[in-house]
Amino acid sequence: MAAREQPYDERLTAPRSWWLIAALVGVGGALTMLPLGVLPMLGGLATGGVLAAVAVSSYGSARIRVVADSLVAGDARVPLSALGTAHVLDEEEAFAWRTHQADPRAHMLLRSYIRTAVRVEVTDPADPTPYIYLSTRSPRRLADALSGAGAGQTGEAGEAREQSEADRSGEPGR
Repeated sequence: MAAREQPYDERLTAPRSWWLIAALVGVGGALTMLPLGVLPMLGGLATGGVLAAVAVSSYGSARIRVVADSLVAGDARVPLSALGTAHVLDEEEAFAWRTHQADPRAHMLLRSYIRTAVRVEVTDPADPTPYIYLSTRSPRRLADALSGAGAGQTGEAGEAREQSEADRSGEPGR
């Protein structure tokens, strides 16, 4: 199968600065408990740090995979046969598709700290979702994996330019 030829697996991990913030939350918990003594201060450090680390870890645990003729994005699993063309979005286009061009019916796995994305059309007539928006650090690899697995063609330079021009001309998101 083509999905095995071009496997794709990406974890949308949180940036390192978020882990520093989690450590600072632990220090804040320690400082809050300091007036109560050393033992409560250590408990505040541990509790605050662990809770913040769990929050950062769970937010950064989202995965995007192309496996077994399916696109797995977070909790969603979509058969590749229900997907159309994958469009690679640069920073500007990704920003537009997650803000003013966004369709409320779309499935979006987005992370604010990842600036590039892929938008994949959903061609299943029974599915009201017009497209899937996926934040990814390597949009070309994901689009290639989807097209290689039969989910449609990735945009060539001309197709991407036409799509970009259509987007700028005010074509509303589906």
